[in-house]
Amino acid sequence: MTVAGGRFAAGHVGELTRIVPFEMVDAVLAETRRVQSRVRDLPSRVVVYLLLAAGLFAELGYGQVWARMIAGLDAAGSPGLPMPSASALSQARRRVGSAPLRALFDLLRGPATGPATAGVWWRGRLVCAIDGTQMCVPDSPANLTVYRRGGTYHGATGYPMLRLAALVCCGTRTLLDAVFASDRTSEACLVTDLLTAMRPGMIVLADRNFGYTPMITAVASTGAQLLFRVRNNTRLPVLQQLDDNSFLSRMGTIPVRVVRVEITTTTSGGARRERYTLVCTICDPTCPALDLARLYHQRWEIETAFFELKSTILGGRVLRARTPDGIAQEVYALLVTYQALRIAIADAVIAHPHVDPDRASFTIALNTARARLTNADGVTHDAGAATLDLTGSIGRRVLAALLPARRHRTGPRVVKRAISNYTVKTATGRVRGPSRAYTIEINTIPPDSP
Repeated sequence: MTVAGGRFAAGHVGELTRIVPFEMVDAVLAETRRVQSRVRDLPSRVVVYLLLAAGLFAELGYGQVWARMIAGLDAAGSPGLPMPSASALSQARRRVGSAPLRALFDLLRGPATGPATAGVWWRGRLVCAIDGTQMCVPDSPANLTVYRRGGTYHGATGYPMLRLAALVCCGTRTLLDAVFASDRTSEACLVTDLLTAMRPGMIVLADRNFGYTPMITAVASTGAQLLFRVRNNTRLPVLQQLDDNSFLSRMGTIPVRVVRVEITTTTSGGARRERYTLVCTICDPTCPALDLARLYHQRWEIETAFFELKSTILGGRVLRARTPDGIAQEVYALLVTYQALRIAIADAVIAHPHVDPDRASFTIALNTARARLTNADGVTHDAGAATLDLTGSIGRRVLAALLPARRHRTGPRVVKRAISNYTVKTATGRVRGPSRAYTIEINTIPPDSP
């Protein structure tokens, strides 16, 4: 095993340290002026790795996370490893703050893909999606000054809520950018802070929550193409009808192509029909309308990314920090940890162009990273190796247990949690049948259809 020396030895996240190396952490600490003035038991670099390791072990307190960081070092007989108290760990986290974690996220965010990676590109454009989600924070007096409890007339949530918005690469589920604030800030306001991450060469997908003229105008001004769902009753003048039943229109000053489709899902339990209205800035008639309708399905990849962050990593738990500054530090640490895992997966499949990254199991990658951290394995590359091992143990485990090709979702979206104060959504009137026996039919609708 190869780790840092002396009091820096405990600073690592196992094999993920190759993606977040010592030099990178030292650079962001220097840039944000958070380097320790004297080297004590908890140097700043070690504290940063402690925060990242806590993202891998969300169910543990910082003291237990520290025990796992030094477990492999103890087994190797490394002398002089400190056992800091809970108070010492708390003071060290406050001393480092959130700025180095934010700088780390800025260095790591990106698509993490190759030009031939399967399932990432559509007609030469990087497929991305925007959306928002919410996370619970502790209801301490300090947090309640910034965050508030959510809810409606049905009742309030038990914890204050944080709203997170992200721009995600659909093929690799990596984060291109992410911002967060109190849930007092709407998703639409947060998404405006993501516009700087959009650029020509992208096509951005979004649901009907963002399908209004100012947002479409803002996204189109970045040079990125867009494919948004809008409400079916949106007034869209027919300027020119195309042969595939789509038509050219305009939203504000932006020329758009409108695709109206009816999606019929038939299972052994019956059939369900739903109409979608999509607007796209790709007005080329040689691009079939049905291809755009099928592409919109990729928007669900951002929902899977949120699930991996909130359920697979956090396990549905409330965040730890009891102050707003601590919340910012913890969220950025979670984003860096998530991105590092996704980069490890992308590195594994980049040499296998036929493998779609969404077939890689995020759970296997997470559990392998936890084991490698506990054993302090793979912290640095073997200097004597003839070739650089980009795949690593995480990649090999993922490639050995690829998930089957993606199936269409047929389960209805329902609220199952008994603790929810909201009106329960049931599956009544929704089609649900065996996933191995169903058909999906997509038909375009002429603009003059009622």
